[in-house]
Amino acid sequence: MTAAPLSGPLTGRARADRRPHSLAEWQADGGHAALGLARQQPPAAIVDMVAAAALNGRGGAGFPAAQKWRFMPAPGTIPGDGPSYLIVNGDEMEPGAFKDRLFLEALPHLVIEGAMIAAHAMHASEIIILVRDAYRIGIHAMEQAIAEVDAAGLTGRNLKIRVHASAGRYIVGEETALIEALEGKRAVPRKRPPFPAQSGLWGRPTTVNNVETIANIPGIVANGPDWFRGLSRTAEGGTKLFGVSGRVHKPQLIEAPMGTTARELIDRCGGVSGTGELLAFQPGGGASGFLGPEHLDLPLDFANVADAGSMFGTGTLIVLDTGTCPIGVIARHMRFYARESCGWCTPCREGLPWVAHIVDGLEAGTAKTADLDILHMTAGEAGPRGRSFCDLMGGAMAPLATGLHRFERQFADHAAHGCRA
Repeated sequence: MTAAPLSGPLTGRARADRRPHSLAEWQADGGHAALGLARQQPPAAIVDMVAAAALNGRGGAGFPAAQKWRFMPAPGTIPGDGPSYLIVNGDEMEPGAFKDRLFLEALPHLVIEGAMIAAHAMHASEIIILVRDAYRIGIHAMEQAIAEVDAAGLTGRNLKIRVHASAGRYIVGEETALIEALEGKRAVPRKRPPFPAQSGLWGRPTTVNNVETIANIPGIVANGPDWFRGLSRTAEGGTKLFGVSGRVHKPQLIEAPMGTTARELIDRCGGVSGTGELLAFQPGGGASGFLGPEHLDLPLDFANVADAGSMFGTGTLIVLDTGTCPIGVIARHMRFYARESCGWCTPCREGLPWVAHIVDGLEAGTAKTADLDILHMTAGEAGPRGRSFCDLMGGAMAPLATGLHRFERQFADHAAHGCRA
């Protein structure tokens, strides 16, 4: 990832060297002013503002943020005594995703301000910022910023905020597996209902939001929902922190309006590297289906990408040129998802290692044409979401299912001869 300068309402205050701001520096630049505005308004007004802004969650599923917040019970309606939780998910284990790292390392006060506003809006009394253990710089920056905010009295008497360093597993990106991990248990998704807003961490009301989702909140409060919607080219509000990696000359993070096209993003990265000709791209990280050159001018947002047969996910593009072996890319994805399965349900525990074995065999030249039938069957039967306990299997099958159709010739050639790239 290059440290190219970022510009835009979300990341424009990030320094070129990614050095985090002190509290005094952040406040001198207008930081935490939105928090003061939010605390002067009733919580429901903040939720309404976020709803009017059309902010969809930036963690992968794209669920409307305000709708999720409304699931949290109001004070006086919560049975028993104890806290309500906001968990900010910074685990970021999706292949090809590296956007949240910027916020954690370079803009910790933006994340903290957004989290405190969100906690006010949904009556949460404790904020836990979960960060994957490998992000040591981000963990340190967040802890330093929290210490400054605490010392300045900005958290108030009734709000607690802390960082939790995660052991780092892909399944922890699933919100109920994350909650299990925080409780010290094996990271296995929970059966729902009850949903986290009714019974989450330690049985208390809990909402989980992605880091980038939370980072958008101060701008919405400070400038209003009309301003936020106006940043976008589509009905989904705001800008997006896109990541572009793979076969481009300058892999990097780019803040751009929702609805920006892959062609524009790739051009800003210096174009396709290698052969210089695009074969395909994944629009939302490793768990998104392949799109092709015919989709270069597709406005990238959750609805448009879903209509095209893929998933916008984290908004982090993985680019393949015509010299890249797509079967090799799919094999790497399958090995990752097979390893990261929690092992709870049969499709993941048994199916993903077998799929990885077959695709590795295609690369090595040891597979047979009949193995392609097994891959088609697995993608068709186990791939659709809802066929396994959580969505990991469905996401893992997305590159395989779309690849089997888009790269049919390459799969057949590998079955006959192995990889000749």
